[in-house]
Amino acid sequence: MPLPAEQIPVGQVEIKKRSRVPGVMITQYVKELPRGKTTPDFTRKPIALTVQEGRVAIFKAVVSGDPAPTVTWARNKGDTSDPEKYKPRYDERNREHVLEIVNVQVDQADTYKCFATNQFGKAMCTAALSVFAVGFKKKSNDTSKKDDQTNDPEDFRKMLRKTTIVKKRKEKPKKEGEIDPKFWEVMLSAKKSDYERICQEFGVTDYRWMLKQLNLKKKEKEDEQAKVVENVGNMKPIEVKTSGRAEFEFDMKLKDANSKICLYKDGQMLDYGDDTDDSSKHNMKKTGDKYMFSVNNLGLNDGGLYQVDVEDVNIISTTLAIPDVEFDGMLKDAKVVEGQDAMFEGIFSGPVPQITWCANDISVEHGDKYNITVSEDKLTHRLVVKNCKKEDKGVYTAIAGIKSSRATLAVDEDSNIKGKGRGGASDGADVFARRLADEQARLQREKDEAARRGKGTDGRGDGADGRGGAADGRGDGAHGRGGAADGRGDGADGRGGAADGRGDGADGHGGLGEDGREGCGGDATGEYGQGGLEGLYGSGGNRLGRDATGKYGQGGDGKDGSGKDSGMGLGADGLGGQSAVVGSGGDGTDKVHFASGLTDKNALRGKPAELLCKLNTDKIDGVWYKDGNKLTSKDGVVISKDGCTHKLIIQNCKDSDVGLYHFEVNGCKTEAMVRVGDLPEFDPDALQKFSNPVIVKAGQSASFKMSFPPQASLEIKWFKNGLELLDGGSVKVVKESNHNRLQIKDCLRSDTGQIKIQLKNPFGSIEALSSLIVLDKPGPPQGPLEVNESTSSVLELKWNPPKDDGGSEVTNYIIERQQIGQSTWKRVGDISANHLTFRDRNVSLGKRYIYRIYAENLEGVSEAMETEKIMAGTLMFPGPPGMPKVVSAFKNCINLTWTPPEKDGGNKILGYQLEKRKKDTNQWVILNPVKDPIQVLKYAVKDVSEGSEYEFRVTAINMSGPGEPSAPSMIVCAKNPNMKPHFKDPEDFMVVRSGNSIRIKINYEASPPPDITWLKNGEPVSPWNKIIHADGTCTLVIPSSKYSDSGVYTIVAKNSSGQASFDVEVRVTDEPKPPGPVALEQVVYGKVIITWSPSPDHNKDDRLHYMLEEYNSNTRIWRRIADHLLCTTYTTSIQPGQEYHFKVYAKNDMGVSDPSESPTWGKNNNKVPMPSTVSAVVTLERPPSILVPLKLHTPPKGYQCYMTCAVRGCPSPYIAWYHNGICINSDNNYYITNASGVCSMYILRVGHEDSGEYKVVAVNPFGKAECSSTLKVKD
Repeated sequence: MPLPAEQIPVGQVEIKKRSRVPGVMITQYVKELPRGKTTPDFTRKPIALTVQEGRVAIFKAVVSGDPAPTVTWARNKGDTSDPEKYKPRYDERNREHVLEIVNVQVDQADTYKCFATNQFGKAMCTAALSVFAVGFKKKSNDTSKKDDQTNDPEDFRKMLRKTTIVKKRKEKPKKEGEIDPKFWEVMLSAKKSDYERICQEFGVTDYRWMLKQLNLKKKEKEDEQAKVVENVGNMKPIEVKTSGRAEFEFDMKLKDANSKICLYKDGQMLDYGDDTDDSSKHNMKKTGDKYMFSVNNLGLNDGGLYQVDVEDVNIISTTLAIPDVEFDGMLKDAKVVEGQDAMFEGIFSGPVPQITWCANDISVEHGDKYNITVSEDKLTHRLVVKNCKKEDKGVYTAIAGIKSSRATLAVDEDSNIKGKGRGGASDGADVFARRLADEQARLQREKDEAARRGKGTDGRGDGADGRGGAADGRGDGAHGRGGAADGRGDGADGRGGAADGRGDGADGHGGLGEDGREGCGGDATGEYGQGGLEGLYGSGGNRLGRDATGKYGQGGDGKDGSGKDSGMGLGADGLGGQSAVVGSGGDGTDKVHFASGLTDKNALRGKPAELLCKLNTDKIDGVWYKDGNKLTSKDGVVISKDGCTHKLIIQNCKDSDVGLYHFEVNGCKTEAMVRVGDLPEFDPDALQKFSNPVIVKAGQSASFKMSFPPQASLEIKWFKNGLELLDGGSVKVVKESNHNRLQIKDCLRSDTGQIKIQLKNPFGSIEALSSLIVLDKPGPPQGPLEVNESTSSVLELKWNPPKDDGGSEVTNYIIERQQIGQSTWKRVGDISANHLTFRDRNVSLGKRYIYRIYAENLEGVSEAMETEKIMAGTLMFPGPPGMPKVVSAFKNCINLTWTPPEKDGGNKILGYQLEKRKKDTNQWVILNPVKDPIQVLKYAVKDVSEGSEYEFRVTAINMSGPGEPSAPSMIVCAKNPNMKPHFKDPEDFMVVRSGNSIRIKINYEASPPPDITWLKNGEPVSPWNKIIHADGTCTLVIPSSKYSDSGVYTIVAKNSSGQASFDVEVRVTDEPKPPGPVALEQVVYGKVIITWSPSPDHNKDDRLHYMLEEYNSNTRIWRRIADHLLCTTYTTSIQPGQEYHFKVYAKNDMGVSDPSESPTWGKNNNKVPMPSTVSAVVTLERPPSILVPLKLHTPPKGYQCYMTCAVRGCPSPYIAWYHNGICINSDNNYYITNASGVCSMYILRVGHEDSGEYKVVAVNPFGKAECSSTLKVKD
């Protein structure tokens, strides 16, 4: 049964160690693991999620371990035992452990933990779940009562508070499915480096769309801000300072210094002080144009969205996040040497996306000086101070909301600056530590061998005779102490350098030897190592160094009992390089050392391998060993010596040759590891397929696949045209154990080239080549374009083929042409690819053309090669036109005319260009451009100033362009000639409503300006009337009109050239009053006579007339039956059995009066009383008679006239109209009607010729009747 995730077995140890996967912590329960068994670990840990409320969240993890671990899940603030909400399962197909959270709610946002447990240990990692809600939700009020609350009225009265009205900021409502408006408010004031973090918090994934919308909203916000502020800048988001308060600031210049500035938190307005009183929670401090807002005494409830508005216009929005976390790991003090990097690390109890780092109370950001990183689970935050200097020392603070941790940084002076051998900066320490980690296995073997031989890990003797090294690599002797496993060694007379790559030079801290020299020395370069060949040392001193080629080496001088000096250090490949000094006698005067040590060898199976080392002398022979066993020539190897060089050659490498080889001389050695293997290999069938080129069209995807047997330590790389292809963008590399696939999406023509795959392992590499051909449309034809022939009718062009044919042969060329001055392109040619010339035979002399030439292949048409402007034929310009002549001159216009040129240049004259020059100036001003020539031989120049003098010249234009200008015209002055006053389009009649103003506006022309006089009915107008004079206009204004203001107004204009006058009739009137009572009378069966009393305005307004409307019980609608009646009676037809109603209206120029309604004409009213006795003979025949005669009419000139009379007779008489004794029935100037005995005659506009006598004659077989009247037309 596996152990619970949070428990450790009783009696077992708890060894903490880190996984290779960042963010995973492993706890081991046993001191030593059994062979083949491992603790649990995560191959792939769950990732942090941000999901929308109501969706499904899925965490996935892949674990390893032997025996197979059990996986459990937990949360930081809650449990996961509810099977309806949390569904853990195992996916056998993908070998994944899954935790599925269905219908995620906001309260499930938490840090989730995943535990993998077996009997040997436990692995744990975390992942954060963030949930964002859809829309706004009202917070429920906490109405619960406290347990100690009483119902005492006195206590309740003490609890009463004064009601405070809280003003809330107007928030834009969030619509279903839209992004939270707060997101945009925060983004508008955020730095670009925070964009990604804010998008993750709000669940925005489409960055390209977001950036586009953000730019639009920034412009909108700037337009709004421009209404209240002149400028806003230097916005710094809110951050928590080391003092414990939060601050944000910005520069702002108000348009109105009295504008109201409001501070909001989550939409609620806050009161703020002026930063002079410490008791104020929120403060604003203004210094010049800088505004700084602060929040004191921070608490968990102070987190939220802070906004500053000026007159309801938002200026800045910034979010203060205060996470509810604690420091699980506080910052630790750091001490470094100048040039090294210092690191501070803080570990939190829960995920924190971002914290604030401060150096000496000043916030710092990620950049060249500081490297700020956050672990994937957002629990661990690190600050690295790069290349530390003296000024970087001080206090560093990590701030997460209201929690903070502080640590100090001490920077020591670099001893190498004073001439000491320095082993490198922090990067040297990193490389040294990395190489130590890579060679841990070899170090363990070396320790085992050293223990077997009775020596310390550093090969230094212990005691007076230098034997019996301590287990931890240290030994004490009379003359020296061996270097420890951690890289330190002290001699009796000197000290070795530390493991961080620093050594002591001639003036360092090393002890002095017998001859007064130091016991520690730097090498020639001082690179990462300590000691060296050029270091100075005494006979009793300690020496740490490296060989001539190795790096990072440490050598110690521990003198054994026989007087020999021995040591061991790190070579170029890590541990194993020899820096030891070998002494040949007790006094150590003849010392031998390795000039170069052995290096590890990766040998190919069946191929020879060579191990080589070099001493500084050829007088000493050494011994070769493999895995501790001495080697001779009988072991299948060749051992040779050439001077100082010692070689070991393995002629035919086999698996049995794998092992640790070392060369030993006088008890000191250099060693190297030999490994045997094969080159990687391809699958033969896949290699054959891979060599075939891949051909795709532009925009398609290309895929390359290479199969190979599964191989260990295999590194696979793809190249295109010699450049390595990395996974990302349009390139996707799919890696599997037995094959590898390269996919290039949306191929371009430029992707064409050689594709290479490289397989590499420690023993070498192999490559396979293929090619990618992307077919696309060709490139544009190449220039330079040559014009082989240019005549008045032919243009011949020549060009070069395109540089790139798009991977497919060019089939033809397409030629288009545009004539200068036109906007359309015309296709003029389509020729085969073997022709690179084209003759255009449809051109006109002097015309200019632009050509576009396209290349076409099977994939499409190329971009165009566009030519310059090319003219057909040679230019022949026209001669000068005749001198312009002045036809007339006015103050705003001068009329000119001229004659065409004698020579047109062999082409048609297209038009003329006119220029002017002011007197006493040299500049000619163009009045019309060449592209818009004057088509006729005259022109009205309106661009003149009154009183100025001008001269003009004209130029003819043909196909070739403008020719020579004409001779200048005579100088003419822009002024009006003397002119008798003349009125322009005046109106002679106007109607004005009583009480409104009368404005009579007359436009006139006269030179010189005339004297204006106004008359009314021949008498001067009242001085109370206002006369307004303007340029060419005179207006008479009567502010409030009365009926008495009606009359004829005359304007008289007089100057030295003459006099003119004009009459305007003004009629002041108002809407008419309704007519009097309406009476109905039936005289003839089927006819009814309608009579009414005249309107009270009948005698005051000679243009007043009447209109009748009828309503019957059949149609049930009101319809007009008569209009423009000047009399007070009308006869209309009626139908028996129906009811009738009539309305009479009075009308004039102002409108229509209210109606006068008639009594109802009922069904029985149509009956004519019959005598009691019926006569023997009844007849209806009668001669004509006039029922209603004509009326006298006196309309003004231009008005309409409407005459009517009523006639009866049986049979219906024939009606004839006469004007001054002449029948006018057939005259089209009169509109004559006869409707059931009502005879009408209508004149649209009367004139003086219409005056006279009008007579109506009615005739039937029984007689004749007539009536007449007079029409007088007033002026």
